[in-house]
This record gives sequence, structure tokens and C-alpha cells, in this order.
Amino acid sequence: MFSGIVEECATLVAMVRDQENVHFTFKCSFVNELKIDQSVSHNGVCLTVVSMTDDTYTVTAMKETLDRSNLGLLKVGDEVNVERSMMMNGRLDGHIVQGHVDQTATCVDIKDAEGSYYFTFRYAFDKEMAKRGYITVDKGSVTVNGVSLTVCNPTDDTFQVAIIPYTFEHTNFHAFKVGSVVNLEFDIIGKYISRMIQYK
Repeated sequence: MFSGIVEECATLVAMVRDQENVHFTFKCSFVNELKIDQSVSHNGVCLTVVSMTDDTYTVTAMKETLDRSNLGLLKVGDEVNVERSMMMNGRLDGHIVQGHVDQTATCVDIKDAEGSYYFTFRYAFDKEMAKRGYITVDKGSVTVNGVSLTVCNPTDDTFQVAIIPYTFEHTNFHAFKVGSVVNLEFDIIGKYISRMIQYK
């Protein structure tokens, strides 16, 4: 369980393909605080630490994860947003994030808002999935590359988010361009409500 409050960007320093799996090795400032079996969110994908060195750690992604997320597009040197699992004794600053990416979206527009930015993303719309809560709603929550954000101006297959300078600088939003592929996790509360309505 995560909150969508990114701690920092980790740098991918190595990747090894092993049949259908990929082992990703990252470097970040809190490596010495990690341990084997710990869960860490990478661009919104919950992965388990499987090995460590003094200054790096390695996680493994299977084919389903690579197909459903943007992790399969990573190259050595890329930055990913990382967050360790949420401690249940503090404030929930973002929203409830599971680390289970639903699908990817593509950045289709970036607007400068005099210091902040508006990013517009388009995702594949499926009517049946929408009935089950796989949608965005105005002022609702959405997770983009692991970042908890507030939706504005949603349509059937697009939505905008406003990014303040701090978020822009401390996440990999600063590397986004039109055409960048991001991971989406829709709000779990919306999914539960949509599912319950179907059984009324």
C-alpha cells in the first residue's frame, strides 16, 4: 500500500532479461534503509526487492507487469519515481494507492501555466471497464507514474493534471514530452463503488 507521495527519482543502472522476466537494478539515496522482500513502488508499480549491494538494489518484473506498464520501455539511465510502502502510523498525504497499474496513457499536451504546468493524458477507453470504475472524474484522484494527483477536465479518454514546480522537479514529470508513456492506477474507492452498484 502506498500514498502516491514520491520520495525521489531512482536511476536505472542495469537491466538483465531472464526468459520472460526482467531484473532492474536501481540506485537511490535510501538503498541502505531497504531490505530483501521490501515493497517499493516504481513509476506506480509495486515490486519486491530481491537483492542488494552497498549502493544499489534489484527488483524483478514479470511479463504481465512489463506488458501492462511502461517498465518494459525503460533504458539504463532513465529515472523512475520511487516510494516505499506506507507506514500506517502517519498522515495519508496523497490517496490510497495499491501499486497495481491498470493501464498506460500517453502524454498528448503540456501547457505552461506561468510556473506550474498542465499535462494532458489520453488512455484507451473501454465502456465495460468504465462501468467497473476504470475512469477519471473531475476533482477525483488518479495515480500517474506513482504520483497521487487531482483530475481536472476529464473526458471519456483524456484528463488533465496540474503540476506545481516542486512536483515537476522532484519526480520524473520533468522528463515528460508529448508522446511519453505513463502508468495509470485509477482510484480503488471508485472501483469498489462501481462494482457494488452493479449488484444493486
